[in-house]
Amino acid sequence: MSQENKNDKSYYSIIALSIVLVLMSATIYAISQNGSEKDTESTISMSGYAEQKVVPDTATLRIGVVVQSATAKEASDENAALMSAVIAELKAIGLQDREMQTSYVSVYPVYNYDKEQTITGYSASNSVQITTTNLDKLSEIIDRSTAAGANEIGSISFSVSDDMQKQLREDLMNEAVVDASSKASTLAKSLGVEITGVQTSSISENSGPRVYYEYDMAVAEQASGAVSTPIQPGESTVSMSVQVTYYIE
Repeated sequence: MSQENKNDKSYYSIIALSIVLVLMSATIYAISQNGSEKDTESTISMSGYAEQKVVPDTATLRIGVVVQSATAKEASDENAALMSAVIAELKAIGLQDREMQTSYVSVYPVYNYDKEQTITGYSASNSVQITTTNLDKLSEIIDRSTAAGANEIGSISFSVSDDMQKQLREDLMNEAVVDASSKASTLAKSLGVEITGVQTSSISENSGPRVYYEYDMAVAEQASGAVSTPIQPGESTVSMSVQVTYYIE
């Protein structure tokens, strides 16, 4: 075979191979385009929503003692004695060690700035953060703490415990999915199509704001005696929304 015939055959082979590759590429592109169009045209997306009003089951508050004295040691000792009495009273109410956590301790000088900076005494502070689910004991916690020597009560906040949040999440998710499914079924029926499956879904949760209360020591002192400090946890709204994409045909 001549060199010229070999070159011709190689040339035609290259041409044939190129044609095959072009056809394969065109076929793959057409399939991908058809698949993309099918995914777009054969799905519907629908949102679902659910919410519940809940009464918080957990309270957090700060109870502290602040005293001033001539020396740092006197202030510290007096503060320690009063705070020990407060802690003992809290335990007598039924609070556990795990429900009480020291949040702040300090001893610092008190200055007089009239003519020149001079130390006139020392202030000692100690406070504990209380986190409890015994909401029915909140009034007693505050009243007996102040009676034992506490003179600082921080803001009280109410929240939902992890256990309650878990149960709420499951309930709300089921309700939101049912809501989305119901809407999708109604839409599919109107369009004359049938839902065949679920493609994707996304979830968004929203908890109502934490509820805060201020405790006024002046009012507490006026209301000392048989009057109990009123505490109400109120309600909070917890909601969930889902976005679900359904296959249809």
